[in-house]
Amino acid sequence: MLNRRSAAMAFIFVTVLLDMIALGIIIPVFQPLILSFEHGDFANASLLSGLFAVIFAVVQFFASPILGTLSDRFGRRPLVLLSNLGTSLDYVILALAPSIGWLFVGRVLAGATTASIVVASAYIADVTPEDKRAGAYGMISAAFGVGFVIGPAIGGLLGAHGLRLPFWAAAALSLVNFLYGFLVLPESLARDHRNAFSWKRANPLGAITMLRRHVELAGLSVANLFGYIAHEALPQLFVLYTLYAYAWTMSTVGIALAAVGVLTILISAFLVQRVVDRFGERRAVAIGLFLGAVGYALFGGNQTLFWIGLAVSMLWTIGSSASQALMTRRVAKHEQGELQGAINLLRSVGMLLGPVVFSGVFAYSISTGHAWKAPSAGWFVGSALLLISLVIAWRVTTADDDVRAVVDAVAALEEGLPADLPLAE
Repeated sequence: MLNRRSAAMAFIFVTVLLDMIALGIIIPVFQPLILSFEHGDFANASLLSGLFAVIFAVVQFFASPILGTLSDRFGRRPLVLLSNLGTSLDYVILALAPSIGWLFVGRVLAGATTASIVVASAYIADVTPEDKRAGAYGMISAAFGVGFVIGPAIGGLLGAHGLRLPFWAAAALSLVNFLYGFLVLPESLARDHRNAFSWKRANPLGAITMLRRHVELAGLSVANLFGYIAHEALPQLFVLYTLYAYAWTMSTVGIALAAVGVLTILISAFLVQRVVDRFGERRAVAIGLFLGAVGYALFGGNQTLFWIGLAVSMLWTIGSSASQALMTRRVAKHEQGELQGAINLLRSVGMLLGPVVFSGVFAYSISTGHAWKAPSAGWFVGSALLLISLVIAWRVTTADDDVRAVVDAVAALEEGLPADLPLAE
C-alpha cells in the first residue's frame, strides 16, 4: 500500500510539474508583451498587469469552490483533465491575441478552468497521512520550483525569437499534460468517500461557512489571506521592478527566476518536513512567515541585497506548506476537495486585492507626476503584510498543534508509515 501511495504522489507531482513548466514558460514574456502593446510605458503596463490579475482572481473567486466541490463528487482526475484543456486553450488565445482585449479573454478562460492546484492539494490529502501532509505539500512546492527553473529558461530562449513563441510552447505542454492525465493519472478518491454536489457548498458563501466551522480554520484563513495578498508582490513587481530599477535583460530575469525555482526545490524537498518534524507545524508557520517578511524587506535594498532576499524569501515555503497541513487536519476525507476549493478562494481574494495594491503602489511610486521616486515601496508593503499574517497565525493556533505534529511524526516512524488512505479502485 505504501508503494501505491508513493506512486500516486509521483503521478500528481508530474501533473503539477508539467503545469508549472507551462506557466513558467510565459512568465518572462507576459509582461513584456503587455509592455509592447503600451509602447514601452512602464506605469500603464503595471496597471494593466494588475488588472489582468484582478480579472483572473474574480473568475477564480467563483470557480474555485465549484471545482473543489465537483472533485468531491466526481473525483479528482476529471477536474485535472478539465484544467489542462482550459489552460492549453488559454495559451493559444494569448499566442494569437491581436490586442489587449484578447489577453483579457484568455485570462477569463484560465480563471474559469484552472483547477490543478485545488485538485492536486485535495489529491494529496486523499493519499497522504495527516502527519506527512506538510512534506507532501512541500513536494508540490518543489514541482513549482522545478517548473520555475525549466519554464523561464525555455521561455527566455524562445522569447528571444519572438514574444508569441513561448505561448505556443506552453499550449503544447498543457496539451501533453492532458494526455498524460488521460492515459496515466489514477483516481485518488474512492467512491465511498465521495460527497454529493451541493450549490450551497459550491458557492463562495458556502466555502466561507466551511472555513468558519472551526476557530482555527477561520483564524488561519485570515492569516493566509494576508499572505496571499503579500504573495502577489512577486508576479506584479519582480519583472517590471528589475527592468526598471536595475535595467536587467531578459536573460538575467530568466536566471533569477531559475534561482527561485532551484531554491524552492531544495527547501521543499529537504527542509519543510524536517522543520515540521523538529519544531511542529505552528512554529514552522511562524518561521516561514518571518523569513518571508525579511526577504521582502531585503528586496527593497540595493541589487546585492535583492539577490540575498531572493534566497531568504523562498524559506517562506516552509510556512505555507505547514499552514496548509494544519488546515487539512480540521476536515474529513470527503471534505478535502471542498476545503482546497475554499483555500483557493482565499488565494483568489488575495489575487484580487494584491495586484490592486502592488501595481498601484509601483505605478504611483515611479509616476512622472512627482519628482521623487520610490520603486521599492511595494516590497516593504509586502513585508508588513507577512508580519501581520504571522501575528494572526500565532494567536489562532496553540502549542498543542506543534506537539500533535511531532508526536504523529514519531508514531508514524515507529509504525512504518501505515497507509490508511488507499487509492480509489
